[in-house]
Amino acid sequence: MKDLISGLNKVFDSRVRLGIMSVLMVNDAVDFNTMKELLDVTDGNLASHLKALEKEGIVEVKKQFIGRKPNTSYKVTQLGEKLFKAHIDALERLINPLS
Repeated sequence: MKDLISGLNKVFDSRVRLGIMSVLMVNDAVDFNTMKELLDVTDGNLASHLKALEKEGIVEVKKQFIGRKPNTSYKVTQLGEKLFKAHIDALERLINPLS
């Protein structure tokens, strides 16, 4: 059984981080407020998870102004894409070990 879970990445253990990655994998970039609405989480909760993913090099942050309003957007890095795909593959092997 240990072999079945060895490919899981602890960085993606949280449901919020799974949500963040799922959103980012199918979008070029997503701004903070959109991500917050999609995942239905608080500012602080989302910010802490995004910061953890950024620290690991999994997401990239872009801060800019649109008009006079600050806008922070996020996108998945190549490393993040590779790690998340490996995590999903490990989940699939765990669910269906004979395939």
